[in-house]
This record gives sequence, C-alpha cells and structure tokens, in this order.
Amino acid sequence: MRRQSDHFADYAEALDRLIDAGLAYPSFMSRGEARAMIVEAEAVGREWPRDPDGAPLFPTAERSLSSRERLTRIDEGEPFAWRLDIEAALAHVARPILWDEQGSGPAGETGCITADPAAWGDVVIARKEVPTSYHLAVVVDDALQGITHVVRGRDLFHATAVQRLLQELLGLSAPVYLHHDLVLGDDGRKLSKSRKDTGLAALRTAGLTPTDVTRMVGL
Repeated sequence: MRRQSDHFADYAEALDRLIDAGLAYPSFMSRGEARAMIVEAEAVGREWPRDPDGAPLFPTAERSLSSRERLTRIDEGEPFAWRLDIEAALAHVARPILWDEQGSGPAGETGCITADPAAWGDVVIARKEVPTSYHLAVVVDDALQGITHVVRGRDLFHATAVQRLLQELLGLSAPVYLHHDLVLGDDGRKLSKSRKDTGLAALRTAGLTPTDVTRMVGL
C-alpha cells in the first residue's frame, strides 16, 4: 500500500513543475476573507459562480500579485495555499480534455466524456506545509503505480475533470474511470466517516458478503 505521507518528494516535484510553468500561484486569502468578498458581491446583485458541488468558486484576485509581493509574503511566514491558475492551465493544454467513462455520471454520462475543469475554478493543489492536495496526490500516485482503471463513487465524477487536467499538464497517462452508485444511509445521504456512518467492517459483521456490497453500488 502506498502511504502518501511517505512520498511528499514525488508530489513536490510535480508541484514545482506546475509553478515553474507559471500554472500555479500562492494564495494568501483565507476562507473567511473569501467568504466575506463573496457575500459582499452577492449583496449588490452579482451572481457568484459555483462549482459542481454548489460551493462558490474561490476569488482569483491573487493571480495578479507580483512575484516580489509573493516572495515577500512567503518569506514573512504568511499562511498560503498553492492554487492552480485554471485559465493559464487550460491555455497551456489548448485542446479538449477527455476521459473514458465505463460507469456513469449523475446525469447518466458515459463513454467519452469532455472534461470541464474550469467549473471548479482555481483549486488548491498544495499547502504551505504539505506539498500536495487530493487532486495532485491521486494523479501522481496513479501514474507511479501504473494504475490503468479507477473505480470509485459517483460523487467524484465531476472532480475527474481537474485530475484529467493535471494529468495533461504533467504528461501523465489517463486511466479508464468507472464511477458507481453510492451506498446510502436511511436518510438518503451517502455514508461518511465524518458522520460516524457504517463502514465496510460493520457491513461484514452484519453478514454482508463482497457480492452484496458490489450489488449495493450497482456493479
């Protein structure tokens, strides 16, 4: 099993490539500051764009900070996150980004899917203390392990767009994806560790077999 905390050097190398290409920038704005900016904009009637999960896109004002200001603020120890400049990244690729979907998306999307990374805005790809994020780590891990097929829940279908963009930017091969139904609780919401929902171990204890579980997710 590949433990991500043991492979920060791999992620840092990929991050450095994106930074050197001018495709990532340090963002010093806190979530609270971003939230206040969005509330202020919406209060005067501006419609703020939202991602496929319904969350407001993060403000992009810091794209235009000068190199000197960025370095000064980093040297002063100001907290920041590395964000992907989605406009620069898409211009760098300059062609449609596709993936092979063997399962289906929320609206039944299947087959050759055209990715829409711009729908997510300038996503976080690393933190000041940790040289990666979920999106960057999974594409690097998949490539280094030679993963050819990714099978996961349908709640990650739209996020595939960001991962496919990163694969294109880093010259990594794209696996085949299969997104499946989620196992839902009695309230119709997906099971979640954060809500202390039932895990696989509990399902096994309850007598469910692997076949039962795969049937629950529509495989």
